[in-house]
Amino acid sequence: MKMPMSDDRLIRLIAIFKFFKAGLLIAVGIGVLRLLHKDVASVLRHWSEALRVDPANHFLDAALGKATRVSPAQIKKLGLGSFLYAGLFLAEGTGLWLRKRWGEWLTVIITSSLVPIELYEIYRHASYVKLAVLALNVAIVIYLIYHIRRERKS
Repeated sequence: MKMPMSDDRLIRLIAIFKFFKAGLLIAVGIGVLRLLHKDVASVLRHWSEALRVDPANHFLDAALGKATRVSPAQIKKLGLGSFLYAGLFLAEGTGLWLRKRWGEWLTVIITSSLVPIELYEIYRHASYVKLAVLALNVAIVIYLIYHIRRERKS
């Protein structure tokens, strides 16, 4: 049975969102791996000056303190993790874009499995951005489950 136009558009919009997240993670992965064999703290200091961030900023001090303790192995793991998650988001987006049932299920499983991590991050350091991402991901899961069940009945 053919999907109604509004369902098709919403599924495509979710696919675009997944592609966007994959693109961001690929950019992060490349950026992180470019930090290999560099002094991460000095790179961060350079960017904070270029962006005119207040040097007395508490968050900048904390970030610089953590950056001095980052090892090349940690940088590699972060870069690899970014690429792996990007691959998952690309698979989800592709399955949704092609309107495949496996893409819908993959998206439901992966997105819902990340909700506990998002909740933990909100518990640790709440922000409006984290809350918005959590709400969007929960809405996507609920919608896709509703859509899958409705399609199965027809």
